[in-house]
Amino acid sequence: MSTDQKIRWGIIGPGSIAKAFQGGVAGSKHGVLAAIATRDPNKPNLAKDFPGAKIVHGYDALLADPEIDAVYIAVPHTGHAEWAIKAAEAGKHVLIEKPLALSAFEIDAVFHAHRKAGTFAGEAFMYRLHPQTAKLGELIRSGVIGDVRMIQSSFGFSMGKFQPQHRLFASDLAGGGILDVGGYPVSMSRFIAGAALGKPFADPIKVSGTAKLNAEGTDDWAAAVLTFENGIVAQVSCAVMVNLDNVLRIHGSEGRIEVPDFWFAGGDRDKGVGKIDIVKKDGSRETISVGEERHVYSFEADAAAEAIFAKRQELAAPGMSWADSLGNARVLDAWRKDAGIEYSVEKPATRVNTLANRPLGPNGTVIPKRSIPNLPKQASAAALGFEDFKSFASGAILLDAFWEKGGNLFDTAFIYGGGYTEKLFGQWHTSRGTREQSVLIGKGAHSPLVYPDVIAKQLTQSLDRLQTDYVDIYFMHRDNTDVPVGEFVDAMDAELKAGRIRGPFGGSNWTKERFDEAIAYAERTGKTKPSALSNNFALAEMLDPIWDGCVTSSTPDWKQWLNDRQVTNFSWSSQARGFFTDRAGRDKTDNEELVRVWYNEQNFGRRDRAIELGKQLGKSPIHIALAYVLAQPFPSVPLIGPRTLGELDDSMNAFDIKLTADQVKWLENG
Repeated sequence: MSTDQKIRWGIIGPGSIAKAFQGGVAGSKHGVLAAIATRDPNKPNLAKDFPGAKIVHGYDALLADPEIDAVYIAVPHTGHAEWAIKAAEAGKHVLIEKPLALSAFEIDAVFHAHRKAGTFAGEAFMYRLHPQTAKLGELIRSGVIGDVRMIQSSFGFSMGKFQPQHRLFASDLAGGGILDVGGYPVSMSRFIAGAALGKPFADPIKVSGTAKLNAEGTDDWAAAVLTFENGIVAQVSCAVMVNLDNVLRIHGSEGRIEVPDFWFAGGDRDKGVGKIDIVKKDGSRETISVGEERHVYSFEADAAAEAIFAKRQELAAPGMSWADSLGNARVLDAWRKDAGIEYSVEKPATRVNTLANRPLGPNGTVIPKRSIPNLPKQASAAALGFEDFKSFASGAILLDAFWEKGGNLFDTAFIYGGGYTEKLFGQWHTSRGTREQSVLIGKGAHSPLVYPDVIAKQLTQSLDRLQTDYVDIYFMHRDNTDVPVGEFVDAMDAELKAGRIRGPFGGSNWTKERFDEAIAYAERTGKTKPSALSNNFALAEMLDPIWDGCVTSSTPDWKQWLNDRQVTNFSWSSQARGFFTDRAGRDKTDNEELVRVWYNEQNFGRRDRAIELGKQLGKSPIHIALAYVLAQPFPSVPLIGPRTLGELDDSMNAFDIKLTADQVKWLENG
């Protein structure tokens, strides 16, 4: 690479970290500071602190500047995801001051934006690129202290006085030590554990954390224990109200390594020579210095530039790759969950906009709409199941994206998350104003409480959690054949007449014989007939129930029944839970559920044909599997359960596939 190539940097946010990065760019080989963006261009000393840089009024103006190649984001934590996503949309590379965002979910959304834009994104843990870190990894791998057994690492300082409005304490600014400085000992511990395993980093198999919280509910001081697969235990601590010793200690079977203030390589923001002490079992001490004279921030500026020149989207090791940043954030998420920390900025009352800090957009058109018998609204061709969401801030990212792509059909249930996901949907539609355009599926009466009188009681609780007075579609979650089916029809019909169900109702995991019996009862008694079913349906037939009481409708006799009666089936596990991905294969038998539920030669034949057709159409077999569910001659609505924006976007590839009846038959039978 030619040394005269330069990345033209712009900085968003003119604080102390921005000044430090300016020094790093000035001392870098491949960077020049072109602009500093500020919301207050009259702020004193801007020209002095950022010499040679043009002063740009407003962050959007900097992103629109064609003379800026890459942006360093140095605003407070709460603005990191917003401006990193907006930078991707503007086609700008980014280096983001740690923490890259408030959670692993937010970080994944940032990377998703840059993956789509083809731009570079990196987390600015500058110590990872300093030569000291590479030297540490080399020493660990050489066995100089034998087998690594324990790591102790701290980063703590004292502000002296609690200041509730200060960014280091305020909950609405994601204050506290865990996010501000806790990421350093965590990322270093993961790096050391990885070096001991011969990998760039390692993720712990267990995290246990605690903290002392202040009146803002953020942490004044905190500690966590990380356990790794190779038996290494790391004790990490951080503080904004305690002066900790700030020494990294790596204990091995033959001695220990000590590194003071590793994040500045033992120096300060300008220079750290990189001093490493090796203490042998006999007490003898050897000091190694990498003797580095360059500005500590220059290394990350050059590493980012080299990645950009090479058209790589992430930092090379020992810098923080995307997987490394996500792994680090998951540890911090677990730590603050154990400590009971949820920032006010993450709560529904505050998070009323999308992650890019924009009002929710209109219900889009990527996911087509369809009519469903007995439903007065148009519904999206697929429903979003969100059984796994654990917080409003994480769930809203996917809910917002689904909505803006055209999704308006949401699958909830009384038992999901102990009722939490119903509560989450209630918070989401209330903050976004989407209830009347949404089609809401409710489910109740799961085993063992499958009784007629449970339906009304649970629906009352569900509607309270959901912050609405009706569901659009209702399913009993299971059946109880010891109870006459008419009693269940009566109970659901009563809710329809009361207006608490306003569309089709029926059963989930019901047999066709029982459903026929329910229809016949309703016809005899003048009650509303059940007209919707939620059974498993997929290109692969379920051989053994995933859970007790589950029913599949993928067999030929079921397909004929659904077609004859034109009952709408809302199919769960509509893509066979990974069977059409690389996780499955005739030679892959490590996943017990996949093998037990889906593995037989008929299903593998269908998988083979899905792969073949996918190649012809330029799609993946998982897209063909979803398109198959959509292409049925009866009303067929798949429930999809993406956990990331990438998985959601991937599902969109199925909606432009229009399988013919002949292709459907060929996929089934060859």
